[in-house]
Amino acid sequence: MGLFDLFRKKEPVKEEPREEEPQAIYSGMRVEVTTQDGQMLFAAKMMDLREKQAKLYQYSEVGVAVGEEPVKVRIRGYNDRSRKAVYMEGVISRLPKHVWQVEELLVERVGNDRAFFRLDLDLDATVTTFGGFGSGEYHCRLVNISVGGACIKSGHLHHEGDKFLLKVKLMEDREISTMFCEVMRVTVKGEGAYEYGCRFLELTENDEERITQNIFAFQRMKRGG
Repeated sequence: MGLFDLFRKKEPVKEEPREEEPQAIYSGMRVEVTTQDGQMLFAAKMMDLREKQAKLYQYSEVGVAVGEEPVKVRIRGYNDRSRKAVYMEGVISRLPKHVWQVEELLVERVGNDRAFFRLDLDLDATVTTFGGFGSGEYHCRLVNISVGGACIKSGHLHHEGDKFLLKVKLMEDREISTMFCEVMRVTVKGEGAYEYGCRFLELTENDEERITQNIFAFQRMKRGG
């Protein structure tokens, strides 16, 4: 190394910008609230998130009676950006107009498992496919449903990524629910028998609320309440 090399200014090393990890929770996230022992309370949209507090705008009727005193709960949400389930805890208190204040909000963990409570069923349903040789309508069985997706059993072969319309009447006194679905998982149940895990696409807020209300109503009917 020469003498002048010792005094030559070194070029600053440019650091590659780090990609920011998506926030685990955010305003607008869909959540489900349960008691500490796992009883379903209600589904809601989390809004006005600030540090360890937020407001929960209730989608569904309250499934279990909640008193006027603050209650410690578990909160389970789905991060649409990272497509991961987020598990939280906090203390909720009732506000007017189906709104709840949540304090001491804490994220316990983030995982790849199912985000939302699924209601086990065994109901007649129909699937409508579009395009290609397999287009048409056929019957299937609805195995379970959540606000984010459903599982159906069918003798028709589909593949991951296939899309179709799912129609089902969850309760006799309710209108038929129609959901646009994408197949996320295929399980072979035997010769000519398949089970499909599907997620709902293009749901509006009203769609989500309607599905949630039907799920809660069906739960109450099964409990005889």
